[in-house]
Amino acid sequence: MRSIDYDTEQYQDYARGRALAQQQLQVWMSAFEAVLPERRPLAGLDIGSGTGRFSPALAEAFGPVTGIEPSVRMREVAQTQSQHPGVRYLAGAAEDMPVPSNSADYALMFLSWHHVQDKPRAARELARVLRPGGRLLLRANFSDHHPRPWWLQHFPNGYEVDASLFQPLHEVIAMFTSVGWRVASFGTVTEPSSGTCGDMLERLRLRTLSFFGQLGPDDLEVGFRRLEQAVAADPGAPAPVFAEPLLTLELR
Repeated sequence: MRSIDYDTEQYQDYARGRALAQQQLQVWMSAFEAVLPERRPLAGLDIGSGTGRFSPALAEAFGPVTGIEPSVRMREVAQTQSQHPGVRYLAGAAEDMPVPSNSADYALMFLSWHHVQDKPRAARELARVLRPGGRLLLRANFSDHHPRPWWLQHFPNGYEVDASLFQPLHEVIAMFTSVGWRVASFGTVTEPSSGTCGDMLERLRLRTLSFFGQLGPDDLEVGFRRLEQAVAADPGAPAPVFAEPLLTLELR
């Protein structure tokens, strides 16, 4: 996987390219609520918080949130666009978080796990910062449980290239369980449609997905040409939905 430097790539367009409609956001909040303790408030960590698309909603629903994000530019956007009295953003990464031990009730990693360079170290660091019984909400893709978004089919070897960015599910589970975690649940969440196919094409053109960083110029050109031709047939059609994996781990 080619590493994405968010301080030079994507940060300007990320919030727009990865925006969630209120209805989509609410579906995720409901999914998180279903696997978190009922008591309130809960102290949360949003690891790989990016431009802050989840942090304020987490704080509103569950209690104070600390966003952990290594990119200076992404944190700047988050602090500008998503101010909330219950949210703070800190420089850090999953492998090294500037927060006290046993200080959080849960952590969310939403499509950030594949960016982690030292995954075993991150699993141990997550165990350090969460309290016993704490939950890790891991919205990650897995090479053997891939959501297969509809638009990937138009890019050369699209499914294979995207799946290659991710570990198989059993490998992730084995790594976490070896350092004191257990699987609390595994399922899928289906967001409402992101709008029309034409809307989705406009967001994809911003290239704010890691997938696009793995393709050469020729494959990008071919893929977008094919996608544009497919969307042109009915640009107002609702963008197809797909089921997205959510793995919940509990610290013993």
